[in-house]
Amino acid sequence: MIHLRNLTLRRGAKLLLAGAGAAIAPGQRVGVVGPNGCGKSSLFALFTGGLHADGGDVEVPPGWVVAHVAQEIPDTGQPAIEFVIDGDQELRAIEAELARAEADDDGERLAHLHDRYGLVDGYSARARAAALMDGLGFGPDDLARPLSEFSGGWRMRLALGRALMSRSDLLLLDEPTNHLDLDAVIWLEGWLAGYRGALLLVSHDREFLDATVGSILAFERQALRLYAGNFSAFEAERAERLGREQALYARQQREIARLERFIERFRAKATKARQAQSRIKALERMERIAPAHVDSPFTFHFREFPGSPDPVLVLEDAAAGYDGRPVLAELKLAIPAGARIGLLGRNGAGKSTLVKLLAGRLAPLAGHRREGRNLRVGYFAQHQIEELRPDDSPLAHLVRLDPQAREQELRDYLGTFDFAGDMALAPVERFSGGERARLALALIIWRRPNLLLLDEPTNHLDLDMREALTLALQEFEGAMVLVSHDRHLLRTATDALMLVADGRLQPFDGDLDDYRDWLGARRADGRRRAAGAASRRDEKRAAAAARQALAGQRKPLLARVAALERRMAALSAEKRRLEAMLASTDFYTGADQDEVGRTLREQGSVSAELETVETEWLALQAELEEIG
Repeated sequence: MIHLRNLTLRRGAKLLLAGAGAAIAPGQRVGVVGPNGCGKSSLFALFTGGLHADGGDVEVPPGWVVAHVAQEIPDTGQPAIEFVIDGDQELRAIEAELARAEADDDGERLAHLHDRYGLVDGYSARARAAALMDGLGFGPDDLARPLSEFSGGWRMRLALGRALMSRSDLLLLDEPTNHLDLDAVIWLEGWLAGYRGALLLVSHDREFLDATVGSILAFERQALRLYAGNFSAFEAERAERLGREQALYARQQREIARLERFIERFRAKATKARQAQSRIKALERMERIAPAHVDSPFTFHFREFPGSPDPVLVLEDAAAGYDGRPVLAELKLAIPAGARIGLLGRNGAGKSTLVKLLAGRLAPLAGHRREGRNLRVGYFAQHQIEELRPDDSPLAHLVRLDPQAREQELRDYLGTFDFAGDMALAPVERFSGGERARLALALIIWRRPNLLLLDEPTNHLDLDMREALTLALQEFEGAMVLVSHDRHLLRTATDALMLVADGRLQPFDGDLDDYRDWLGARRADGRRRAAGAASRRDEKRAAAAARQALAGQRKPLLARVAALERRMAALSAEKRRLEAMLASTDFYTGADQDEVGRTLREQGSVSAELETVETEWLALQAELEEIG
């Protein structure tokens, strides 16, 4: 069991936990939830040794292997697949010992290590790592690519693959879906279903949490509370409990107000002074109930736009790509006013390329892109977060958009995105990724778009902000094209799904569950084709691995056989020498009886040892013949 007892944790001057406790069983799957900044990542750092508790105890069973996703990845020439395999530290340790035993020509040690190597599935390690990378969206050509050639997002996928490669007892995943597309999220969901260790998962994706955990560990008022059930069950139970607490708080407030009115009314009256003092003491003894907090700080809405063309945008036999090379071709799409389209497709299929074409950020390589009259595009993509001016405040960004607007109006608007008070005047460079994403959304919405193009808008957003965005999109009356790995957002904010695959765009006839099944069938078909088209090189590699395994078994036996043969040769020579002495008549006439006796005993001992060595040699030969 993992035990947290009377835990106190601070980050700088901020108190995150005070006297918190929880117990997590082996194999338990726990979602860790709470508002941004409450201490979820700090709790993980306690388990990895990156932080130490300010008070209390954190007990993890000794010998447990703890796996987590590293935040920094070396910029080296190491092949990507080798970096992923490094996650299995026991495997790498055995490989290092094997190399030393080879150098020392220690046959017995080699035999023992090859047994251990097989027990940890060493011979399948490369295939397991390749399967992990395939699930995370890497192609066959990526396996040997050096780490230095991958972008930051793809490096985070490699770090995730490395953590999954570990045969761990406790797996810590902090927002693992942030850098994944929907296909990889669905694959990871399936992989985690087969994981047998304890899992602690921080995620703002409610469907992902529902599918992967059976308990929720919630940060609540500097304490930890463990709920049974998935995230949906937790939300229902928490809402019910907070409702009860709010009712108790309201009742207590009424009682406090009644006592205070009595005290104020009768404190100065001698006949009532004793009763007033009694009520003062009652107030002092009263254990105050804190108000329940259930409201999100985000309550924004899309602003009304002056009108919308119909259709808002049309693609006619268009092609899109880069440097003259098309990624997508024969694109035919007419987006009606009010359409709500979700884009599906594997990473690299061209979803972001299509959104850039729709936004006018890419010119068509062929065909036409036609805008409706008075089109107002609101385009959100991750690069727009990077385009925010670090020295400017949220208010300064908004003033630049609309210099004629009153400052109070702008500040009220920013407050709906939780940029209230000093936050509205703080420089953007101090903001987290989630805060920058909120600001980018606020700037888009202020422009009153009648066509929204959203490419992964929920990255870095917490659950409250995701829910606020979902509700706002449900109310939005304009047209929308959405790319997201958040299935809850896709289910609730879109009416139609379109598939980007094989360089084409086409309607997808089904829902997200059908898409999951389509992905599974496509993966299975790909595996069958890959198996059917296996090259001679792969066959040779498999044969070489088999030969290597046999060699690993034969080498210590052959070493022992060679040693026995050397001993047999020496014993045979000694036996012949002794037998020659005993066969000579001169030996009996020239030697005394004691020497004759010693020679006879020595000849018997040598013969017996030679017979023992020959028996062992014959047994080893039979074992070698059985191995082949």
